[in-house]
Amino acid sequence: MSEAAGPHAAAIAALLLGTALASALLTALATAYARRRRLLDLPGRRRSHAQATPRGGGIGIVLVVVLAAALWWPLRSEAWALVAALVLVAGVGWIDDHGGLAARWRLLAHGVAAALWLAPLVAGFWRGACQFPLGMDCDGLHLVIAALALLVGVGLVWSINLHNFMDGINGLAACQAAFVFAVAALAFAHAGSMPRAVGSATLLAATVGFIPFNFPRASVFLGDVGSGALGLMIGIVVLLLSLAPGIAAASGLLACSGFVVDASCTLASRMLRGRRWYSAHREHLYQWLVRTGLSHARVVALYMAWNVVIVVPALLWINRPRAHAGGSGVMLGVYALGVGLWLVGKRWCLRRVASGGADATA
Repeated sequence: MSEAAGPHAAAIAALLLGTALASALLTALATAYARRRRLLDLPGRRRSHAQATPRGGGIGIVLVVVLAAALWWPLRSEAWALVAALVLVAGVGWIDDHGGLAARWRLLAHGVAAALWLAPLVAGFWRGACQFPLGMDCDGLHLVIAALALLVGVGLVWSINLHNFMDGINGLAACQAAFVFAVAALAFAHAGSMPRAVGSATLLAATVGFIPFNFPRASVFLGDVGSGALGLMIGIVVLLLSLAPGIAAASGLLACSGFVVDASCTLASRMLRGRRWYSAHREHLYQWLVRTGLSHARVVALYMAWNVVIVVPALLWINRPRAHAGGSGVMLGVYALGVGLWLVGKRWCLRRVASGGADATA
């Protein structure tokens, strides 16, 4: 390590520590605010908690990340796009936490937020499209870029809503977000992209500051303001990982595979059975596991075990030295395994519930 690297690393460590502490302080203030305003999630047949709990604590994460992006985000070209998108997603979530907002307005805001983030990125590709010797004219390349941008935008909107769906028990969404941000920080650092490594570490630190308030026992929930914001940030990180040189393109999708499999399989299952797939329910695998009698902490441990036992080795393999592929084959294998485990786990839960030893209400 050079003489300059030591102070630089120490400054980054101090900033990350300050980020975590600021997130914790703001979460504590948000908890007190929610109690005073009676912003409480009450127990119910479609919820997995047994006592009234304040919601909206995720605003602490949002405020810290917005402040970091505005003041010292390493890549200024991304900072304001992040701020604009994050404020919009968090804003509609905050309104929803305070009394509800129609789904169509939430989805519209999520789509606009995705467009705000993607605009500078797409503009760069658009301007440079004709410089790539791909055997296609400029109009054709522009059409491809527009189609890919639309696909990625839909993916970002899905990520925002997916993480809202998966935020139903203590600690699960926050711990999963921390895992994805940690993977991103390490991957970017290993690839030599230190600005993005520091940015990902900032997201990690902000999330870590929130976790003690939400896990293993919850004194506050993320709320829509927090879960939607985390979903947006995770979607952005996954996209940036897929574009980064020196990192296998499938790395981000691998890191969030547990959540993608559970949310997507649950959505597909409800649609195939003719359920109102957009209505509140308790049919995700993690919710069924709680209904069998497992504690929130044990269910979170199962999802983190998937990350450690399956995802981490897969990430190391596709990012090994001299690896030539982007990891799509390994990613498909991991997702296939995840779907298989989801089916087995769901059947086990249904059998256990049918035996009369657990909560059978849907």
